[in-house]
Amino acid sequence: MSRDPRELDWRKHQRVSFTQPSADLRTWVSRYWRVDWTYETPYRQLVVPYPNVHLTFHSTGPELHGVSSGHVFQHLDGNDGVFGVAFRPGRFRPFLGRSVSTLTDTTGPVAEVFPDLPCTADVAGIEAYLRDHLPVDDPKSVLAAEIVEHIQGGPEVMRVDMLAKEFGTTVRRLQRLFAEHVGVGPKWVIRRYRLHEVTVRMTEGSRIDWAELAAELGYADQAHFTRDFTSMFGETPTRYAARY
Repeated sequence: MSRDPRELDWRKHQRVSFTQPSADLRTWVSRYWRVDWTYETPYRQLVVPYPNVHLTFHSTGPELHGVSSGHVFQHLDGNDGVFGVAFRPGRFRPFLGRSVSTLTDTTGPVAEVFPDLPCTADVAGIEAYLRDHLPVDDPKSVLAAEIVEHIQGGPEVMRVDMLAKEFGTTVRRLQRLFAEHVGVGPKWVIRRYRLHEVTVRMTEGSRIDWAELAAELGYADQAHFTRDFTSMFGETPTRYAARY
């Protein structure tokens, strides 16, 4: 398959920045982000998933995005940009008032969740809004966020049963907790963060032995690893590595 050469020099066309939330909002928000772009002709942007719900502000107004269970493509054109709020995984249910899985792979109703939300926002503006609209907290939401962070920071976590044992629960209860508060299952989250470690190695520029890496990540063979990676990232590991 031919590749758009702009995929490999996207930094010439896009400006990406991240801002950390204020201390009092860190339990709710992972980060704020902004992307501005300039494309003379439409560009097909690959977006890889994380277990975050996003509130985004476009020139056409705000949008609410549930967790994507797989990669998606966004079409960028002209001179434009988007500002976004990435909510901390596990912490959006108190805002939503129902299972976060009902938002998965969808764009949700902004006004129902965030009434009187301004059409445009920056960090200061959205933080002021969030402080005025914080929901009643939920201990199960806090627990879900804690477990996701444990997965993210624990490369040794490879299986759901292992995770359930660590937190003194059952696989079934863990699955229900994640459906309700994260929007995707614990197996998906484990796989996503272990595959993230692959992209970190890509950025380091060192040679990767794919078969050895697949075994290290707990895959039965390289073919299973390649299939999972392609499903999540939209490209084979070697093709994706060319981006770096």
